[in-house]
Amino acid sequence: PTESVFPHNQVVDMAQSVPPGDIATQPGTKIVFNAPYDDKHTYHIKVTNSSARRIGWAFKTTNMKRLGVDPGSGVLDPKEAALIAVSCDAFAYGQEDTNNDRITIEWTNTPDGAAKQFRREWFQGDGMVRRKNLPIEYNP
Repeated sequence: PTESVFPHNQVVDMAQSVPPGDIATQPGTKIVFNAPYDDKHTYHIKVTNSSARRIGWAFKTTNMKRLGVDPGSGVLDPKEAALIAVSCDAFAYGQEDTNNDRITIEWTNTPDGAAKQFRREWFQGDGMVRRKNLPIEYNP
């Protein structure tokens, strides 16, 4: 057979049957916010597509009311980078649980021939999605 058909009768795209390659984030392992926390902080992280294919990416956060990510999703060509603003709203440090705060970036290969425009569906099909967690540390 020349094409593989999945339950939804979709012809699976070759790009989406290959696991997504690596991305690089700067910083690489965590995000640190420094006190005082009586004003909004913004921290920039750089996301670089180190793979040979175009990827779609999206951020998730464990604490929507405290943490914001802008832009929250996008598309990167191979070797392309994007600067993302991670913001932390003012909060009562020491009185709120911050132990589980983190942001997660998920990424997947975009279908061959797709426009360079982010689509949520890429993450809902049979394509492989990779994740990277960036814990958030709050310095008193």
